[in-house]
Amino acid sequence: MIIVKDVYKIIGGKVLFESLTFEINEGQKIGLVGRNGSGKSTLFRLITKEETLDGGDLFIKKGLSIGYLKQIPDRFKGTAKEYLETAFSELHHLLIDMQRLEREMLDPDKMEKALQHYGEVQDQFTERGGYEMEAMISQVANGLHIEELLDLPYDDLSGGEKTKLSLAKILLEKPDVLLLDEPTNHLDIVAIEWLEQYLIQYKGAVCIISHDRSFLDHTVSNIVDLESGEAQHYKGNYSSFEHQKEEQLLAEFHQYQEQQKKIKKMKEAIRRLRQWANEANPPNPKLFKKAKSMERALEKMEKINRPIIDPKKMGLTLQAEGRSGNDVLTAEEVTKGYQGRLILDEINLNLRYKERLAIVGANGSGKSTLLKLLLQQEVPDAGTIKQGSSIQIGYLPQNPLDGVNEQQRMIDYFREHIRVTEGQARHLLAAFMFYGYDVFQKIANLSGGERMRLKLAIFMHEGVNLLVLDEPTNHLDVESQEVLEEALEHFEGTVVGVSHDRYFLNRCFKETAYLVGGMLYRYLGSYNETKEKWNKLTDKPVKRASSSSKMETSKSTKKDTTVEEKIIKLEQDLNDIDEVMKRKTDVDELMTLQEKKDVLTEHIDLLYETWLN
Repeated sequence: MIIVKDVYKIIGGKVLFESLTFEINEGQKIGLVGRNGSGKSTLFRLITKEETLDGGDLFIKKGLSIGYLKQIPDRFKGTAKEYLETAFSELHHLLIDMQRLEREMLDPDKMEKALQHYGEVQDQFTERGGYEMEAMISQVANGLHIEELLDLPYDDLSGGEKTKLSLAKILLEKPDVLLLDEPTNHLDIVAIEWLEQYLIQYKGAVCIISHDRSFLDHTVSNIVDLESGEAQHYKGNYSSFEHQKEEQLLAEFHQYQEQQKKIKKMKEAIRRLRQWANEANPPNPKLFKKAKSMERALEKMEKINRPIIDPKKMGLTLQAEGRSGNDVLTAEEVTKGYQGRLILDEINLNLRYKERLAIVGANGSGKSTLLKLLLQQEVPDAGTIKQGSSIQIGYLPQNPLDGVNEQQRMIDYFREHIRVTEGQARHLLAAFMFYGYDVFQKIANLSGGERMRLKLAIFMHEGVNLLVLDEPTNHLDVESQEVLEEALEHFEGTVVGVSHDRYFLNRCFKETAYLVGGMLYRYLGSYNETKEKWNKLTDKPVKRASSSSKMETSKSTKKDTTVEEKIIKLEQDLNDIDEVMKRKTDVDELMTLQEKKDVLTEHIDLLYETWLN
């Protein structure tokens, strides 16, 4: 369907591709992976002809329709729903024809001819799914959780909301080939899982650029790895690719080692032949000739380049300098609303030293709001937030350098936070893959991944003991995600994080709290281990008062029902801890779990007193 052959491309004076070959065949599901800057998005722009080839060929099957989801959304005047309706432009032309013919049918002179023509146009409209337009828009809008955006002006939407609408429009167009550039970046977990199922059933070809390893595992059956301007093809999903690439690299390294041994032996043989030829009396021309012949063979030998077994990664280690108190963050009966809408409803949370808690929920459920309240960046409408003693917070928001001077140089921003000389700063930043004159770039020119790496470099040298993470993997390539995950594993402090990256959640967090209907439900276990409990929470109808009346209701009028619910939930948590303790043998882990159990028991006793009184 699409063939890119021997492509040569220069970007900013740097050769990106020298002789790149890549193809998309009918029905294929491909994951396009590689480091930030390897040329993945450029390859998509070459296919859509937004970028021109500097050499090589591009072949696209005649009449092929291509849907391209960009990282930067389209521009459009009108409502969000009208934007989605542009996916059915051909059907709209038929609809306009039908409306014109309906008017003509009212004219006795034109009625007969208009009636005949109307039947033909209506048949075309029906065959092409014209009467299903509303249902299709509703299906995709519900799946991607954008129903509430449909009546809003497109220009008023955020970049993330526009990206979701762009994805919805492309899915409605049902092109022969879908090119999706980071489609999960602005979706919550529920929408990501819906999109996975949609793409699995999609009849056309799909090529996806993504750093979301779980998403690729569920959606693709081929991986193309862009590295050093070349495309390597692998059968299977992302996990299979990682295994294959590791085996391939080890095999290549073995071949390289064997060839190096052979070269060493040949060089030694050539040296000895020359030595023997010179020592002979008279000098032996046959030995000289044999040495020369071996030299030519060595020159003609196709040398194997040393494979890069462990490519350069950012050197991130997070040291918790000085421990915090046992109670790190505490929220008691915290309520928060905006413009009459209740977001958080009497949330209780006790985050203790060394705990790793993931907060998961649908978009708009209040995850980022809760983080801002815990950080005391916002004030609750009711309830209290307490920060424990001796905490040093490292906060990593979704856009880590928002509000900074975009014209400031990277190195100057780094030195504002870390008091070091320019030479020391350059050395420290090199560990985060900022080399040479890269450190003098203006912040305005940094990519999302580079901004994240810069903030992590500052954290590493600030000695934080509480990490608060809001979608930290959004802009990081897989290698940088892996470094962050390894650093968190060895971090001795406390971590609370919001993420829709299931691989990251499962690897880094032992506890998961779900925000549903303004309430927080906390469970022991990773996302995969507790997902069923979330499903039950979202399936359960939540009976709530209207936003404005709920905000004004006093605690005394609703105490009985909410206290009983809290007791049931906490007793379930207590049972979960007992189950975990049965499987544990590590003394430190058992002590931590016992502490948590004691706190829960005390809390339940107090709730029983309140309930009975």
